[in-house]
Amino acid sequence: MATHLPTLRQLRYLVALAEHRHFGRAAEECFATQSTLSAGLQELESLLGATLVERTKRKVLMTPLGEEVVTRARDLLRAAEDIADLARAGGKPLSMRLRLGVIPTIAPFLLPRALARLRTLYPDLKLALREDLTARLLDRLASGELDAAVLALPYEASEMEMVALATDPFVLVCPPGHPLAARDAVTGGDLAEAELLLLEEGHCLRDHALAACSLPAPKRGEGVLGTSLGTLVQMVASGMGVTLLPMLAVDAGILAGTGLVTRPLAMGGSRRLGLAWRKSSARKDEFRLLGNVLFGR
Repeated sequence: MATHLPTLRQLRYLVALAEHRHFGRAAEECFATQSTLSAGLQELESLLGATLVERTKRKVLMTPLGEEVVTRARDLLRAAEDIADLARAGGKPLSMRLRLGVIPTIAPFLLPRALARLRTLYPDLKLALREDLTARLLDRLASGELDAAVLALPYEASEMEMVALATDPFVLVCPPGHPLAARDAVTGGDLAEAELLLLEEGHCLRDHALAACSLPAPKRGEGVLGTSLGTLVQMVASGMGVTLLPMLAVDAGILAGTGLVTRPLAMGGSRRLGLAWRKSSARKDEFRLLGNVLFGR
């Protein structure tokens, strides 16, 4: 006798309910009526012979077994989406939907030219972009909300496959009258004595810049922090200190009109730029091609 298995629709209903903890919002996400979603979940519980959802008048809770089933259901749904995407491509690369995450210290400086190249070479590609910090992009990548992400490396994420595609050197940025502006190259000792302006915690560029110069991270609450590279530039222009910027941003014109100058780092510090995707994805070759196009390789 054949074993009856859960359907992808039933699993999608369960995952949506676990995320929203509300039958109405879960049904809306699944393009189903609330009664249809509720009936589908009851069928799933009957099929498995176990309770997955605790239903009360005030809130929705997952049972311990329900939480475990949700975790495995997410993996199954991601795999099913990868299979469908692979079939829809029909052997033609970069010809369908692709949800790409990009960190904010890369997106505005890389994408304008890169997207023009993509449109020219792969006009059938339907690209959806999301800009966010690395940790949140990787969470979305793991949950299947994104297909790939453009990141600065290194970054620890054992469940992801990552490929480095470019090197992005750091340079010192300072006003032309600053003492460091007279240096041919700036050392770590110079930076340790300077009023170094950094991005706030959560931006991987902050950690990469400090590591590149062998500088310790400031203690929580110490130092002046910026929310974006553009903010850092304006802070330096107003005489608040100096900063480290990736050459990608400088080449894209972030210093235009400020009068600020750059100086190379004697230690040659840099970050690596690349692409990440789930190790389980069936679109690895396509992502590698995407990365090469984005970085002009």
